[in-house]
Amino acid sequence: MTPPQCSTNDDGGGFRLRIPLLDDDSYHDDSGNRVLSQKTIDKFRSDGFAVFPNVLSPDAVDALNDRLEDVLRGVYDRGQKPDKTPRLLKSHKPQSLPRDESTYPSNVETENPEIAAAAEIEPKGSGKKKKHRKKKGSPSVGPIGFSGNLENVKVLQIINIHKADSLFRRLETSASLAKIVAELAGWEEGARLAQDQVWAKPPGAPPLVFHRDSPYFMFDPPDVVTVWLALDDMDGALGPLEYVKGSHLWGDGRVGSAKQFFQADTRSLLRSAAEREGIPEADLEFVSMEGLERGGLSVHHGRIWHGSAGNSSTSLPRRGLGLHFVPSTVRFTADTAKSKLWKSYVEDLEGDPSEVELPEEDFPLSTAL
Repeated sequence: MTPPQCSTNDDGGGFRLRIPLLDDDSYHDDSGNRVLSQKTIDKFRSDGFAVFPNVLSPDAVDALNDRLEDVLRGVYDRGQKPDKTPRLLKSHKPQSLPRDESTYPSNVETENPEIAAAAEIEPKGSGKKKKHRKKKGSPSVGPIGFSGNLENVKVLQIINIHKADSLFRRLETSASLAKIVAELAGWEEGARLAQDQVWAKPPGAPPLVFHRDSPYFMFDPPDVVTVWLALDDMDGALGPLEYVKGSHLWGDGRVGSAKQFFQADTRSLLRSAAEREGIPEADLEFVSMEGLERGGLSVHHGRIWHGSAGNSSTSLPRRGLGLHFVPSTVRFTADTAKSKLWKSYVEDLEGDPSEVELPEEDFPLSTAL
């Protein structure tokens, strides 16, 4: 994948995103009125995804991976844990560090302008208590995180790492990133982060079943756009993300949730959906993110079908960060009570869930256009 010309823009929050100029008028001025070209927007809306290589520098990605290691060790510099983490060894208890005791590498923090302001965030939380149940036989993560002993670990998943780590939160609430999302989606009111997910596949990890993101989000309106950031170079052996081009235009956006993400037949749900659309499997157009270098990202529609192959390498990890955005004005729905992640916000409610305002600490607003 040949990197396009880039411009570097500081969103005012400490992250400097190297925005690819996909064509001559992809972006306008940097005064807050910058918008994507209509050509870029039209392509996203016809294909269901857009690719932006080289948005973050290698140094910034290294810093994020270092922070990922910290969170896997149980180090949370914002004073609370993510909503879901891999099980830690009993010998290594999670720790919440004050900001001035963070294990964040000082040489990166001071030399990299993309993240220099990250230390200004104070640890805080919404006060919502989450229940974290451990399942019998669930895998353990070694005391040195993803780099440790992963013999019994198939896939690592962290949900809402931004609640635990200030650097991830700084990135995920970037105004530049939110503008890209809002422009592509056509959200004039701006974007709000609904959830993040880190998926880390060690060597030998299984494939991820093809699915849609939209069925998992119980909001009104139901629109979802996902940003997927590569934290490793997407070599073909690692199992890069794959999209089914144009599948976001198929019917019923509530169809496509997988009860089991890791199955031998990764295309069973996809085939059923394609059959309902009258599309033979042989006519499906798969587009792989193979060749996308770390720091590059793709943005996809919540209704597009996507999945990934297993990590067949013998020594390389495959790490990615998914950011699920919704319109800034969304409200909860009655279905929210069915969600393990969000039911705590509405389960004790006597009135209409739509009357509940989403707490900004847990569902941060990024920007308004």
